[in-house]
Amino acid sequence: MTRGRLLVFLGAAPGVGKTYAMLEEAHRLLGRGEDVVSAVVLDHGRSATAALTAGIETVPLRVVEHRGIRLEEVDLDAVLARRPRVALVDELAHTNAPGSRNGKRWEDIDALLDAGIDVLSTVNIQHIASLNDVVERITGIPQRETIPDRVLRRADRIELVDLAPQALRDRLTAGQVYPAARIDAALSNYFRLGNLTALRELALLWLADEVDSALQRYRAEQGIATAWEARERVVVALTGGAEGETLLRRGARIAARSGGGELLAVHVASEDGLAAPNPAALAAQRVLVEQLGGTFHQVVGEDIPAALIEFARAVSATQLVIGVSRRSRLLALATAPGTSSRVIRSSGDIDVHIVTHSAAGQRSSLVPRGRGALSAKRRALGFALAVVGGPVLTLLLTATRSTDSLTAEALAYQLLVILVALVGGAWPAAFAAVLSGLTLDFLFAEPFLTFTIDRPSHLIALLLYLVSALLVSVVVDRAARLTRAARRSASESEVLSTIAGGVLGGEDAVEALLERTREAFRMASVRLIADGRFMEEHGDADATGERTRVRVADRFELELVGRPLDASDRRILDVVATQLGVAIEQRTLTDAAKRLEPLEEVDRVRSALLAAVGHDLRRPLAVATAAVTSLRSSGDRLSAGDRTQLLEGAERSLDVLAHLVTDLLDVSRVQAGALAVSLESLDVADVLPAVLGDLDAGPDDVVLHVPEPLPPVRADPVLLQRVLVNLLSNAIRHSPDGVPPELAVSTFGQQLQIRVIDHGPGIDAVRRARMFEPFQHDSDTSDSGGIGLGLALSRGFAEGMGGTIEAEDTPGGGLTMVIGLPVDATVREPAEA
Repeated sequence: MTRGRLLVFLGAAPGVGKTYAMLEEAHRLLGRGEDVVSAVVLDHGRSATAALTAGIETVPLRVVEHRGIRLEEVDLDAVLARRPRVALVDELAHTNAPGSRNGKRWEDIDALLDAGIDVLSTVNIQHIASLNDVVERITGIPQRETIPDRVLRRADRIELVDLAPQALRDRLTAGQVYPAARIDAALSNYFRLGNLTALRELALLWLADEVDSALQRYRAEQGIATAWEARERVVVALTGGAEGETLLRRGARIAARSGGGELLAVHVASEDGLAAPNPAALAAQRVLVEQLGGTFHQVVGEDIPAALIEFARAVSATQLVIGVSRRSRLLALATAPGTSSRVIRSSGDIDVHIVTHSAAGQRSSLVPRGRGALSAKRRALGFALAVVGGPVLTLLLTATRSTDSLTAEALAYQLLVILVALVGGAWPAAFAAVLSGLTLDFLFAEPFLTFTIDRPSHLIALLLYLVSALLVSVVVDRAARLTRAARRSASESEVLSTIAGGVLGGEDAVEALLERTREAFRMASVRLIADGRFMEEHGDADATGERTRVRVADRFELELVGRPLDASDRRILDVVATQLGVAIEQRTLTDAAKRLEPLEEVDRVRSALLAAVGHDLRRPLAVATAAVTSLRSSGDRLSAGDRTQLLEGAERSLDVLAHLVTDLLDVSRVQAGALAVSLESLDVADVLPAVLGDLDAGPDDVVLHVPEPLPPVRADPVLLQRVLVNLLSNAIRHSPDGVPPELAVSTFGQQLQIRVIDHGPGIDAVRRARMFEPFQHDSDTSDSGGIGLGLALSRGFAEGMGGTIEAEDTPGGGLTMVIGLPVDATVREPAEA
């Protein structure tokens, strides 16, 4: 059976028109004669969306009872039995009710697709699992319903339903998305312009990445190796030289000019490790790549141009940036074509940019500079062996010389050259080969005692002898270089891993780098200097020895006191300095962020206060203003009943305003530590009638469990009354109809505990962690009044009386608030007295 096709309408936020677009597509398919049914379509009370459902056959939903609530879900069996050509299944990320055939709606859709039914569905960007944490950081609201990325990426078509952020806010203001009671809260929270802009960009980037992945899969399936310039990708080749920064900045400018191009930097490391780059320069260039918004890559290859082109083709690069050769013109003419020339010949349809730099043309010698791979001591031993071994071997061969022994004598001298090469490397071997060749010609080749060779075979034998001696010396020298490079790499890796160990172990990055550097380099002291002044020092402050300074950043230097450092140590130190510069920058940013945290908190509270004032104070103020205006303008023409009603409305609104202002003043006193508390010994049962009176609640509204006798507590009766009123009003609001909240009092040790219990929907762990912070009123999902200060004030009042307040889950569902108050120890039982 052919699997059905999945079309998903993707949106950046609720209200952009995903369901509307899905229904339009359904009507288009109906017009073509397709068999289309609606498995589940949610119009969310939007009249335009509901009107489009007309004319589409609907499969009745399945009703599920859960905790006394009727839930409607897709009747999967009914849709499979109906077997339409196309099924509409709204909200791909929906979680099914307990007891359903599948836990998630996307699993229901999988079953329909397996049955050969095409499916049209919808989803918002915040429900994609890989973006869930990003969306939470943007909006501050966690999303509990998510779908794995693979589910969405398996869709045959993904259509983005796009709407400009301001246009979406206009739709929301016009009442086309949410009911009027939720509009203000939505505009102030999730639907802020910045949030919508970020979500829209996130949706566009995710879809662009999916299109790019689909393109890569198609090219791989079709075996297409040529570059398709659907998106500019600029690859910058780094050698580890000083010119890398110039190349990176040029590549970044090329990528920026292309409008959102991608920057990639690559370093091709030699397989034998001999062409060692400058690790400090590479580390600094890697940091620069990340600052420029690119990515750093490293590949290993013996043929550098081929490896570079292979990488560029693998990432579908459209442009390649390389530096002009550092070889001089003379060296370029005398040797094989350089990397630049070979890259240009092999690039094909990839544009190659050759960028000049300050190091261009500075390598002019045919012979590599720098000391050999072997130590000076071994080279000296090689020269000594050539100087001493040559005469000794000559004496021995002279004693056994004959007219036809030239071949044996040449092999003997060749053995000497090989021994010298094994000991001292190329230069001592070349010296021994020249001396041996001259000695063979002068003493053992006819005519004797002259440097003339009269037989061509002797000349050929002598030349072959010299070539073989030099080849052996080159092999020995190369082996020594490999050994030295391996040892150097191993030691450098060991030192760097030791230094990095402290950072990975959770220590402060700067302190860990300084201390591990001192230990790794066996220094007496390591100091960090800023603008000529010591900032931090690890080790002996009075240490003496050679001082080595390395520039870390613009204002910082690293000073090591102790033993002298060789070239290899300095290479590693340069890498450490680069990492230390990054660590200092991170520390600076962290310190700045910590200094800004109080300001951020103040700004958050200020923003929440403004939002609360704008949302919750506006309604009672508007009612009171309207009542007073009506009385002034039409007071004489109004009946007594109308005037009374207007006055009562104004009075209620002003009472609400007074209550809200009182809460604001109280929370400011709690946060400032200036709360006035008057503790006295009291019986909790004496406070309950006043609490119920404030709530206007009767025996059927709150179930009381108050045993007798109760020990007295030390508390402020006014503050305790306000705490209980706040908690009970919340419990009454969230309790289902017919199930009143409960108040239970009990003792536990030296505490008296008051439990306010509701059997409502409860609260998830994420919201519970912040429920006692000010301005956490969930206005976007609740039509209740207040500005989110009730729980914050309740905790402040309880702690001011020396008590506690915590939240627990109610068995069977709901939330229980537990108030703990200290028992009055000064009042003893009669028996104790």
